[in-house]
Amino acid sequence: MDLMKSMRIAASGLRAQSARMKIIAENIANAESTAKTKGGDPYQRRIPTFREVFDANIGAKVVKLGRVELDRSDFGEKFDPGNPAANDKGIVKTPNVNTLIEMVDMREAQRSYEANLNVIGSTRRMKSKTLDILRG
Repeated sequence: MDLMKSMRIAASGLRAQSARMKIIAENIANAESTAKTKGGDPYQRRIPTFREVFDANIGAKVVKLGRVELDRSDFGEKFDPGNPAANDKGIVKTPNVNTLIEMVDMREAQRSYEANLNVIGSTRRMKSKTLDILRG
């Protein structure tokens, strides 16, 4: 396999996982937010998807961030009549974000990012060794 091709494929993985981590961080940051209007819906969890794309420049398939979908699971509820977002019964809707799940997803994205980074590092070392052999 062409070494530059493997580096470009790994780089696409880095970009995709970086975008995934940004979305996860947004979910975590908004896990305790409430609606801005009375009885309104709070922040809705975002779910990143990936898609496979053929890159004609390198002649290989790469990964890209696909659509960012909204989690359709139910919002939580809590009794907080003093909250401006509370409905007439004093119930406030809370985001459908589970921070434990988000942290696990973040760790998985970090591991995938690190794996792609290791591919790039290994490829660079192989190129360097090849050049050393050719010079010697």
